Amino acid sequence: MISSRVAYRGPVFHVTTDQVAEPGGIRTRRDVIRHPGSVVVLAVDDHKREPRILLERQYRHATHSMMWELPAGRIDEGESSLAAGRRELLEETGYLARRWKKVLHFYVSPGFLDETMTIYLARGLEAGEAQPEADEKIAIHFFPLSTARKMVLSGRIRDAKSIAGILWLAHNANQ
Repeated sequence: MISSRVAYRGPVFHVTTDQVAEPGGIRTRRDVIRHPGSVVVLAVDDHKREPRILLERQYRHATHSMMWELPAGRIDEGESSLAAGRRELLEETGYLARRWKKVLHFYVSPGFLDETMTIYLARGLEAGEAQPEADEKIAIHFFPLSTARKMVLSGRIRDAKSIAGILWLAHNANQ
């Protein structure tokens, strides 16, 4: 790092403009979106013969479309990823889970964004009352794992976090 300055600061992320000397001697400018990280909840109901996955449908302005997704959200300052997962699941869906297991941790798009996502498998679900934020209009639905997998492979589910979580579960469901 030769120098760094904040080029933009918003409520969810900020952008730095960095002058860097990269391995191999390349000196260049890199603009990086800085984000505190997100959590994703792969909430599974095991009470049927085939596991069912809880998905949300909501409008996403960046894509100008309604999307099916796993519950997810930003990790607040000072909050652990597990605490954020518990909070997001309750806020967005009204569900609580008795058992939690961290299954994936990855960078979203490391070419220009430092955000990481942690996916938790949540089981032992108990229904409650959702507590969405004012700008969240979320519909929820349980899908059999085979249906959710088909939704991924047909392009009906289009966001990376949901694709990763669903395909992870499809691969590991019988293990």
